[in-house]
Amino acid sequence: MNTNIAFDGSRSLVASQFYVKTPDGAHVPRFGPAITISQQTGSGAHDIAERLAGMLQQSEPDHLAQWSVFDRQLVLKALEEHQWPARIERYMAEDRRSYVQDVMDELFGLRPPSWVLVPQIAETIMRLVKTGHVILVGRGSVAVATDLPGVFHVRLVASLPKRINRIKSVFNFNAEDAVKYIRREDRGSRRYTQAHFHANLDNDLLYHLVINTDRIPYSEAALLIAAEARKAFARDGDSYDKIGD
Repeated sequence: MNTNIAFDGSRSLVASQFYVKTPDGAHVPRFGPAITISQQTGSGAHDIAERLAGMLQQSEPDHLAQWSVFDRQLVLKALEEHQWPARIERYMAEDRRSYVQDVMDELFGLRPPSWVLVPQIAETIMRLVKTGHVILVGRGSVAVATDLPGVFHVRLVASLPKRINRIKSVFNFNAEDAVKYIRREDRGSRRYTQAHFHANLDNDLLYHLVINTDRIPYSEAALLIAAEARKAFARDGDSYDKIGD
């Protein structure tokens, strides 16, 4: 079963629901503001995303809109939207699954197959970026929302030694276990995005901004993303205003 076909269909259906009327009477899809963050494991995505949300929140007029971060919560949100039990989340590592694995898991009631779940996660991502004021970490968010106006894409990278130290600190791993964890997570993310969305996470052209967190501290990275994202959102807003002029 080709999950990419199912994803394309659900993506088109969801996108068709989010149109705004331009001055000349035409209708165009409008999304965001939203930010996706892809990372090499241990580059600081969660820490930076939380700082970024706080910075963006401070600039909201009257704090009417609430910026939210979705990483693990992204899967839980998808399960909730599609009325799956939350327990399924434990079986949903970010990786490509074989057809046999999917069939066996479905047979034993562990989880629905990838050709059902992945398009549903993608649909949830689309709905979140439409709602706006969200920061989405992982789960192929950059590929799902790659060409949507109002969405800013970021990639975080760092050297392996720095990432090992980060993972050792967060999970209390030894160096060997940290390396295994990093390799497993990075491999899984790449295979998930390639298999389901035909996108290469290491392709810098997917992103508005690539940051090396060896050289840019987390607090400065969050400031940089906030500044560049605001500029991009303003440009996208201007493009809507000019349609039909």
